[in-house]
Amino acid sequence: MIPFAIQERQTAISVQIWKNYVDEMQISLITPSGVRIGPIQEMLGTQRFRVGQTEILLYYGEPSPYSTNQEIFLNFLPQTDYLDAGIWRIVLIPERILDGSYELWLPGRQVLNTGTGFLYPKNSATITIPSTASRVITVGAYDARTFTYADFSGQGREASPDRMKPDLAAPGVRITTTAAGGGYAEMTGTSFAVPFVTGSAALLMEWGIVNGNDPYLYGEKVKAYLRRGARALPGFTEYPNPQVGYGALCVRDSLPVSSDR
Repeated sequence: MIPFAIQERQTAISVQIWKNYVDEMQISLITPSGVRIGPIQEMLGTQRFRVGQTEILLYYGEPSPYSTNQEIFLNFLPQTDYLDAGIWRIVLIPERILDGSYELWLPGRQVLNTGTGFLYPKNSATITIPSTASRVITVGAYDARTFTYADFSGQGREASPDRMKPDLAAPGVRITTTAAGGGYAEMTGTSFAVPFVTGSAALLMEWGIVNGNDPYLYGEKVKAYLRRGARALPGFTEYPNPQVGYGALCVRDSLPVSSDR
């Protein structure tokens, strides 16, 4: 049972449930007033339910050509102005379980009222598309002034080393960059950590392809070099890990040992 709160004057909300397609389960919903909807069986198309001032649309997705996972989408819509406020509960009822893992997601904070959210959220496995793709270089953020992990940076999930995300971390706190309209400003976020790695990948490819030191230095090879050159950060004893991957970006140490640096 997964409880989540809907605060007063919340106009709409959606919940995404992601699970392995091989697992079969039904869903029930319990409203703040205790009314139970379901069990809701899996079927194609949208299923609609109305209770109180809230209409609920439920959709069971299919696996895609790129993923064996299944999305179950719940959309809560107001019948008048606002949703029924209070503690809602999602009940997952197993039928045939082979994998057993699942994740639930809510929209970003910018579209939720303060206090709307899961009662017992976990901060693991919070990286999102496209950073979950296996062949991209996924970048976390750290504070280069204190060499500490940035708590806003998404975390990967515990997995085998070859599938660990993020791949590495770069400075992402109070980065001086150009500002809209001219001048400079300090910015924070993984969006400002990624350019450090993008530029580093370009420098490696220039060194390898343009300068003739390694004509095949692209794709997964760039990722491998950057992972190997990553440096340890204080507070972490095991690498790779779900916070900073293989460590902090270091272009110099990413070059092969025998190269002319």
